Formats: sequence, structure tokens, C-alpha cells
Amino acid sequence: MAHHKPNLPTKTCPVCSRPFTWRKKWARVWDDVKYCSDACRSRRATVETHAPPDRPARGPARPR
Repeated sequence: MAHHKPNLPTKTCPVCSRPFTWRKKWARVWDDVKYCSDACRSRRATVETHAPPDRPARGPARPR
């Protein structure tokens, strides 16, 4: 029989928008944890500075 842990708290990563669950190594700092992984933590500056939500990611299409 599989061991499931249904009552663990979850948060949503602001970089990748994926949910992640509590880990034992985060027990003391769970309130400070914001990112699901080191990769998302290192990408946070790129996401915050490069693609503002009010500006489209691509420019207007050029006529051919």
C-alpha cells in the first residue's frame, strides 16, 4: 500500500506558477519559502525584469 501525505501545506511558485508542497528540510523556514526550486529562485530576477505583464512579449507583426 502506498504511503500518502494528504495534509501537507502547499504554495504556488511565483516564477513557474506550479504548486509545491512542504518538505521536512523547510520546516523552520516554511514562511520564508517562495520558490519551488533553486532554478526558479535563480530565474526570479529574469522574470521580474524582462517581461512586464502590460507589454506583449513579441512586437507587432511585420508586413511581408
